[in-house]
Amino acid sequence: MAAAAQVERPQLQRVRDLDGPLKLLMLRAAIDLLARGRSRVFAMPRLEDYSFGRIVVDGEEQTRDLIALPHRVFTNWWRREGHSLAIEDFREVEDELPKKLILGTGAHGRLRPPRAVIEELERRGIDVEVLRTDDAVRRYGELEERRTAAALHLTC
Repeated sequence: MAAAAQVERPQLQRVRDLDGPLKLLMLRAAIDLLARGRSRVFAMPRLEDYSFGRIVVDGEEQTRDLIALPHRVFTNWWRREGHSLAIEDFREVEDELPKKLILGTGAHGRLRPPRAVIEELERRGIDVEVLRTDDAVRRYGELEERRTAAALHLTC
């Protein structure tokens, strides 16, 4: 019993540290996600061991594109047009995007975001860095996770 309390306590502390509106948003998202069983919540994702077509997120292998948000991982991220990017591709997470977004464009940089999409994200107050996915994973690890998201294309 004590071991479970030790595991949950740091996660609850992170939620407690959030600002009022963001805290409410995260709690609503948590309830929705738990009901749907779609994503993990509250833990800041740890990204590691990227190679073509796969990445380890918090010890679990992922083989589909994803968005690592400050308090959850949105798995099976599907874009309207495979190697392009549209602002609509962020619709399911747009209210959760923090001030910094690292965009991983794949092992060979095949995902090419149109300048208009980057400009729209910046207009919304989101600073975007576009990097190949291996560099994006490395960069994500250097930044403050609470204020950073990583949208990662895992293949080409």
